[in-house]
Amino acid sequence: MLKSEVTMVKVMCGSKKEAVDIARALLEEKLVACANILGPADSVFWWKGRVETDTEFMLLLKTQKKHIEVIASKVLQLHSYELPEVSALPVTGGLEDFLDWVVAET
Repeated sequence: MLKSEVTMVKVMCGSKKEAVDIARALLEEKLVACANILGPADSVFWWKGRVETDTEFMLLLKTQKKHIEVIASKVLQLHSYELPEVSALPVTGGLEDFLDWVVAET
């Protein structure tokens, strides 16, 4: 697989436990090589016509582009939100050994 296929996927979670549970499920299926949990973070957003605020935890996943759809589907099954954020960002560079590791682990 080309290293240019390495992708970061961001998922915002309502609790640290939810982030850990989702990360473990994705790791066990070898869909991601690594998951970082950041937070808590204050979020301000539009939801159903109103500005809402909440505390969330960011789940940052290292994977390959080919796994994005399966990851999104799995997150929908496991997540407590009606509409969880699942957004993917291509990795355009980095340490070659790290990129090789992501590809090898997924």
